[in-house]
Amino acid sequence: MRDFIARPEHGIVWISGASSGIGRALALKLAGEGYKVAVTAKSHEKLVELQAEASGLDGSIVVLDGDVTDAEDMEHAMASIEYEHGTLAMAILNAGIYLPVHAEDLHRADFEKSFAVNLSGVVNCLLPAIRHMKAKGQGQIAIVSSVSGYGGLPTGAAYGATKAALINMAESLKFDLDKLGIRIQLVSPGFIDSPATGKSALPMPALVSPEEAARQIAAGLKSQAFEITFPGRFTTMLKLARLLPYGAYFPLVNRLTGWRERPSSAGHHPATPHPAE
Repeated sequence: MRDFIARPEHGIVWISGASSGIGRALALKLAGEGYKVAVTAKSHEKLVELQAEASGLDGSIVVLDGDVTDAEDMEHAMASIEYEHGTLAMAILNAGIYLPVHAEDLHRADFEKSFAVNLSGVVNCLLPAIRHMKAKGQGQIAIVSSVSGYGGLPTGAAYGATKAALINMAESLKFDLDKLGIRIQLVSPGFIDSPATGKSALPMPALVSPEEAARQIAAGLKSQAFEITFPGRFTTMLKLARLLPYGAYFPLVNRLTGWRERPSSAGHHPATPHPAE
């Protein structure tokens, strides 16, 4: 039996972290395909602008303000979808932040904030979404991770740890969700073009625009694939690199990034890019 694939007639698509980047581009892409999309973020003004931009599309956008780090906010968002807008057919859990971490100048706040948004923020959306879908007997969930979760990369001690956890979470939940009729997918993008990446001197191979990322994700959501990852050659290379023994993996990453030759980063937090946002 084929897994459930949400179509516009099935109900609402809920996207967290929709005020910018992949989330914003994906909301417009799906609204253009006729979906009714509920968008969540802390920035009310940016969500209202997004809603206005979608006014001429086949679908529509509904603004649901909320902070993913606040579990009560996400329960309220789910209740608003359920009682005011219709059935939740798909949840795309996308909200995330990237805070570079340098061992010479560690800050507890960088880890705590990263875990709160990237990991707990997903859980806060996931629980009410699954509860709703379980009652309906069907649904589709996409968790946006990153290829940074495949293996350790420079400055990614906080960000990469959260993304690795999301990969494991999606894989583990699939066993039970399959039996409930709820389809779960993992989204693992490579480097996404953004203002942050434009400020960095690090190499950014296979850079992808938010619009192209949205196109790839939208296509993947309609496929039977568990993982949606792009660009293919780059992400495959990173997966294969992680299979190397550590004695080869660390020198390879150092060579590709030039990290070992870089001066100490103590005392400042550079705007370093990382796969996904």
